[in-house]
Amino acid sequence: YNMPGVLLLEGEPDAARLEQAFRALIRRHEALRTAFTLRDGVPVQRIAPKEAPPEFTLPRIRVQGEAEARQAARAFIRPFDLEQAPLLRAALVDEGGNRHRLLVDMHHIVSDGVSTAILLEELSRLYNGEGEGEALPELRIQYKDYAVWQQSEAGSERVRAQEAYWLERLKGELPVLDLPADRTRPAVFRYTGGVVHFTLGAERTGGLKRLALRTGATLYMV
Repeated sequence: YNMPGVLLLEGEPDAARLEQAFRALIRRHEALRTAFTLRDGVPVQRIAPKEAPPEFTLPRIRVQGEAEARQAARAFIRPFDLEQAPLLRAALVDEGGNRHRLLVDMHHIVSDGVSTAILLEELSRLYNGEGEGEALPELRIQYKDYAVWQQSEAGSERVRAQEAYWLERLKGELPVLDLPADRTRPAVFRYTGGVVHFTLGAERTGGLKRLALRTGATLYMV
């Protein structure tokens, strides 16, 4: 459930300023101040107040060469303790020669792919001197507000009507989906399968990546 990422930075970043930008993000977003604990066996959110956010530090790691940089990135990814906010960590890897890597890792329980893009954009604005005030106005809605709205919708008359429609529409014998495949569908369906390991060459791998980029798809989808 980790969501790690690496940003390559050219030049000499201001580590203290970058750390302050991350702290501003944590103050800004309740999700980054949220921890999870059990109450009577049920998981609940515990949100630290904006005035007393959880501690955050940006460690700086010095390495030599590509191999050590990759090793540092692998070692950076480790389990989160869901009872300890923020469920976000970052580190600045100094490779020398004005080349750095910013490592960022979040737990999927407080973020997703869309959220990551928003956070990185806001991090850039905060780092470049745009403060939390005029440039990044106070958020009117936090994630818990959305969650309450979504749960209230689940039992609404509108959703019950849609459920009744589809139960009526899909009742009875359903047609068998017959997708084109390289083998004939067996008379009796089984869940047995197998795993095939193979290696793609650089040329074909590059072609698949270009296809994914051109179509706006992930490599997994391709």
